[in-house]
Amino acid sequence: MAAALDRRLTRESAAARTPLTIAAALGVVEAGLIVAQAVLLATVIAGGALGGRSLASLRGELIALAAVLLARAAVRSGFELSGRVGATRVLSELRRRLVGRLLLDAPGGSVQGVSTGELAASAVAGVDTLEAYFAGYLPQLVLASVVPVAVLGWVTTADPLAAAILAATVPLLILFMVLVGKGTEAQTRRRHAALSRLSGHFLDVVTGLETLRAYRREGAQAVTLERVGEDYRHHTMRTLRIAFLSALVLELCAMLGTAVVAATIGIELCAGALTLQAGLTVLLLAPELYGPLREVGQQFHAGADATAAADRIFAAIEGPERTPVAITPAELTDERPPLPDPRRQAVRFWDVGFRYPGDRGQVLEQVWLSLEPGTTTLLAGPSGAGKSTIARLLLGLERPTAGRIRCGGTDLRAVDLNEWRAQIAWVPQRPTMFAATLADNVRLGRDAGDAAVRAALDAAGLRELVDALDDGIETRIGEGGRRLSAGQAQRVSLARAFLRDASLLLLDEPTAHLDPETATDIAATLRRLLKGRTVLLIAHDRSLESLADEVVWLEDGRTRDTSTISSIPRSTPVERAA
Repeated sequence: MAAALDRRLTRESAAARTPLTIAAALGVVEAGLIVAQAVLLATVIAGGALGGRSLASLRGELIALAAVLLARAAVRSGFELSGRVGATRVLSELRRRLVGRLLLDAPGGSVQGVSTGELAASAVAGVDTLEAYFAGYLPQLVLASVVPVAVLGWVTTADPLAAAILAATVPLLILFMVLVGKGTEAQTRRRHAALSRLSGHFLDVVTGLETLRAYRREGAQAVTLERVGEDYRHHTMRTLRIAFLSALVLELCAMLGTAVVAATIGIELCAGALTLQAGLTVLLLAPELYGPLREVGQQFHAGADATAAADRIFAAIEGPERTPVAITPAELTDERPPLPDPRRQAVRFWDVGFRYPGDRGQVLEQVWLSLEPGTTTLLAGPSGAGKSTIARLLLGLERPTAGRIRCGGTDLRAVDLNEWRAQIAWVPQRPTMFAATLADNVRLGRDAGDAAVRAALDAAGLRELVDALDDGIETRIGEGGRRLSAGQAQRVSLARAFLRDASLLLLDEPTAHLDPETATDIAATLRRLLKGRTVLLIAHDRSLESLADEVVWLEDGRTRDTSTISSIPRSTPVERAA
């Protein structure tokens, strides 16, 4: 049972502390009502059967019993409602944090190698799985902790022998729950992993369906989906088999315990050691003692599902642990320093190093880089040299594990990240397009009116596209920008940068994956965008050198003097544009 209690999920329940506290209080009230119901029902039966009392004389007890039944139904409804309200609050907060993390840490579509499909499965199905945990499993744990104590407390006063039998069988029931739970948890993790693979592969296939059909490879993917789906079906059936068998074991234990108590009560009644009212009360309370424990056993599968889903969710929210360079005591202040302005102050990398956790090893080592105000610096280098990591460090998505990054003498670790990012415009090599209007996609850079959006689109060279669209800037461009070519999508990202009008501009391979003619046109647009801004222009070669005031070569995680490197590749499209 403890295996399904995840500390991270328990910590998240603080977001719904009030509803869950109400649920716990209602659980205590329900425990008292369970005892009262059993006592009143035993009183009515014993009084009518042996006491010879009429219905009129039992009116008070019957009215009280009806009131207790209604109160118990109301308390149970409030208990379940409080649990679901608390679950809704926790899930909303988790989904908000998860989506916020993905938008920040994975604007390109993945988090540290996790596919988009797996992340989508975690954000939707994974978070929904947690509802049963917060709405069912946690509240049921309260009942399982309170009801047996209340029942045993009352039974001890009425029949100590029956109480001893119940107290001895409860640990046995819990032991079976733990043994079953260990196998359930392992199988649930395998099933969740199979679901993640199926969801991820299906979403990736749907996203690239046009390309697959173009190369006539959709049949092979259908076979792969069938294989992955069959693997998920196999794990699901094994999980259901364990669930049914565990339910049978728990029901059998509860039935045997109740039968032993019933036999004991019968013997005591025959011997005259117990009154009929007390015996009936104990007999009615025995199933009520086992009931919450059986419910916990059934809800354990929901807890195991939630624990398996939590691994992927918190991996995405928290990300892998880093060992960032520490801030020295001299740098610690009670107040944040004034926000530096990269349009007027230089951004400098001082002997910066960065290392990803795991086997990826050292990415950057001894990086010295200076972005002077109002100038364009071209950071060139082979693929995998660490250029995009430098952009992530500037955006605050990662923190250096060695060295310092300063702007105007202010360490970027000491500034507010949101305020710092508000001064940056980022143009990735594969811009993300959303299923919204063209104007809404441009407004990702900054909220602005239609006139400003049209001006940004004109500056990015998209006037002809806007004129050709049926609804102009209000035309929906489809998921992933299906109605746009690669060059047009890149221009939309440039329009975002024009609209944002940021002090620091980061351009990550803006002409990559484009044909030479389109790359030349994009380069001409870049000339207008770079004016008056501090710019870091990232490219795998020096094809954009004509746009730069300075060229820095990055190789093997180190910056080098370009004057000593004669083999740096160049390409011609942008040179022709110059």
